[in-house]
Amino acid sequence: MTTATLLTPSTDTTPVEKAAVSGITDGFDPETFLWIEFHRPGGGVRIWYAWTSGGPQLGDRMDQMALGSGLDGADWLHYADRHAVHSTRGAIKIQAHPLRPILGDIQAGERGPRQWRAALSQAITEYATEMGTRPRAFEATWLGYGPRRVQGGPR
Repeated sequence: MTTATLLTPSTDTTPVEKAAVSGITDGFDPETFLWIEFHRPGGGVRIWYAWTSGGPQLGDRMDQMALGSGLDGADWLHYADRHAVHSTRGAIKIQAHPLRPILGDIQAGERGPRQWRAALSQAITEYATEMGTRPRAFEATWLGYGPRRVQGGPR
């Protein structure tokens, strides 16, 4: 006797997105951090973070090094601009960050250009002003490449 499985409609896209993320990570080299955006037909976006093999450990180590050497959000944006590889799969946008070249920049003391810092400082000041708060001195935190920094711990 065969038992039929009843499929019911659901608005929960998590299982499908999780399967897609798993398939996407299979197509990238080891030690890569992936920022994956699922754009909704009606607007909005859901972001997933993923790492290929060796990526979580290397990303966490890089974050410790970056924070210990005073790197900040402008530096993180600079590295993303230099090294991120952008691709799409339908409504899915993918940013792949190969971690070894970024590690090389961190170790070499590479910093974001002054114009990045000025633009980021201006954006933060404008945002604070629009929100009705008093702008503070320039603060742009290192966003991170490892799971501890990016998502508050491995899942």
